[in-house]
Amino acid sequence: MKKFTVLALGLVLIAAAFVGCEMATDQEDDSGTTGTLSVKLTDDPFPIDLVSEATVKIDSLVVREKVEQQEGNPFTTLSTEPATFNLLELQNGVTASLAELEIPVGEYDLLRLYVDSASVTLNNGDFYEVFVPSGAETGIKVFIDPAIPVEGDLTSELLLDLDVSKSFILRDNMDSPAGVTGFNFKPVIRATNLSTSGRIAGTVLDSTGNAVADAQVWAAQDTVVTNTFSDTDGTYALIGLPEGTYTASAIIHGDTVSVSGVDVVAANETEVDIQWPGGMEKIVSGSE
Repeated sequence: MKKFTVLALGLVLIAAAFVGCEMATDQEDDSGTTGTLSVKLTDDPFPIDLVSEATVKIDSLVVREKVEQQEGNPFTTLSTEPATFNLLELQNGVTASLAELEIPVGEYDLLRLYVDSASVTLNNGDFYEVFVPSGAETGIKVFIDPAIPVEGDLTSELLLDLDVSKSFILRDNMDSPAGVTGFNFKPVIRATNLSTSGRIAGTVLDSTGNAVADAQVWAAQDTVVTNTFSDTDGTYALIGLPEGTYTASAIIHGDTVSVSGVDVVAANETEVDIQWPGGMEKIVSGSE
């Protein structure tokens, strides 16, 4: 049977799986007529020096089949199990499973993500409910381009990369907790077929070879495709990247180092260490 998996990536420490076993669907169960769609969630980074949690509660997930002339309802419900995610726990290749369900063979070009609520908690304990425009009523539209194919007796995996840094908009001054009065939620989500994408991974280092933690790292072509923060050991991972050539960059304390000409191949990992040139270790260590 086919499987369609939707993945969500972010700074996630624990992955939660939601299997749409109780979804009411009219599909036949014959071999070759259905596949499995697996959906996962991940997160681009958010300013971790000020924010301890950035959560979303997802009530349900619906996918649309791409057809020129559709008779009947083109949408299939993948999950109706409410779940709350701290997006700051999804990073560096960590994913949370949103749904995994057998659906009819075909191409799917749109997801509707029904978000019930969102919130932000600062390191000082201040808590802010975040307004979600139309998220629970009409769903947040996530276009899949190119459409993801679901084939008989196979599993298709779709990654949803939610950019927290762009989705949670500070209404006042992020530089000081005293100046924060709330956040607006304007979701920026990228959908990627994991079977046709690859990843870049490596370590951020100073000029002496020491690991650099909490450096922001990103991959770009004409624009930034995805980004993350290095872990305590300096390692990072940028996943769900379509095949192509990228520039991998890292920044800390306002200084940026880039590695150009990084080739990404589908279903493969490209190892790229990003190292500061001579003198940069003084900025990283905070020495004079």
